[in-house]
Amino acid sequence: MDSNTVIPFLQRHRPKTWGRLSWNFIVLVPNKNPVCTASCTASDQLSCAECAASLRAGVQSMYMFHFLDLTRSLSITTPEQMIEKAKGETAYLPCRFTLGPEDQGPLDIEWLLSPADNQKVDQVIILYSGDKIYDDYYQDLKGRVHFTSNDLKSGDASINVTNLQLSDIGTYQCKVKKAPGVGNKKIQLTVLLKPSGTRCYVDGSEEIGNDFKLKCEPKEGSLPLLYEWQKLSNSQKLPTLWLAEMTSPVISVKNASTEYSGTYSCTVKNRVGSDQCLLRLDVVPPSNRAGTIAGAVIGVLLALVLIGLIVFCCHKKRREEKYEKEVHHDIREDVPPPKSRTSTARSYLGSNHSSLGSMSPSNMEGYSKTQYNQFRSIPPTT
Repeated sequence: MDSNTVIPFLQRHRPKTWGRLSWNFIVLVPNKNPVCTASCTASDQLSCAECAASLRAGVQSMYMFHFLDLTRSLSITTPEQMIEKAKGETAYLPCRFTLGPEDQGPLDIEWLLSPADNQKVDQVIILYSGDKIYDDYYQDLKGRVHFTSNDLKSGDASINVTNLQLSDIGTYQCKVKKAPGVGNKKIQLTVLLKPSGTRCYVDGSEEIGNDFKLKCEPKEGSLPLLYEWQKLSNSQKLPTLWLAEMTSPVISVKNASTEYSGTYSCTVKNRVGSDQCLLRLDVVPPSNRAGTIAGAVIGVLLALVLIGLIVFCCHKKRREEKYEKEVHHDIREDVPPPKSRTSTARSYLGSNHSSLGSMSPSNMEGYSKTQYNQFRSIPPTT
């Protein structure tokens, strides 16, 4: 029985002389006088002793059925809660309990995980039983879940889950049993990604009068994400037209002017962390596009001429090498170089004269005519 039960009863049965009373709590024990812990307002001028005397007459009928059972059994004192942590961090999951005098059985502590995808049944992730700890039940958390207390019998069954991963998201349940007492509490764990790898850049041409965009893009980060732009250089005063977009990932710049130039920062935040990037904006006068195009055309033409010259030189060199190779094959190494026509004719006559001298008269007749004809076929020398 608590004050919510006792006070309405007293309000119905109080004497008119009580005045205005504010009860904190009243303990009623059978066959004994009521113990008053009420506090009276200053205007009533009613002491607690007077209150107790008045209560004796007003609550005698309650003695037979209203009393407070002061004994308690096992209970977990940690409230159910939700915990958010960043990936890679350590999550502390509290679970404290108290035991009653009648809880005399062996102490068993069990932590269960209900994955967020609801595709798996509850998994035992760590167990204490028979004064031993078993922490290898669940492969995904093996080596990453530990009891925080070295003496679990002291009433602390809290655990740490280290190096958090997205797969660790789910409902964790702490169960404590010490017969006949049993208690359990649930904790919802959410693992989020901190913003990271944020990149700032300009989308468009940074020229006076142009429209372009300033963009801030994190590589990863759990939603919702909050953005904050700041100007770090020059006047550090943001253009009025930008103020509505200073909390968005994109700032649209219209009709840019040189006063927009400067260094900007973009900070991305969520519930577990933040990240920042810097951007340098230089708004410059429009470039000479005609000159740029003409220069590009001239450059292309020069490149084509150079390529053509290289091709021509290579082709010419190949032809020369081919000609030299053909001439080399026409000259025989075992043939002596040719002599002049005069020396050739004289040598020829000399050799024939020798041949005639060595011939017998019987062979001279058929040979002389042939040799003479051969001699006459040689052109005269000058």
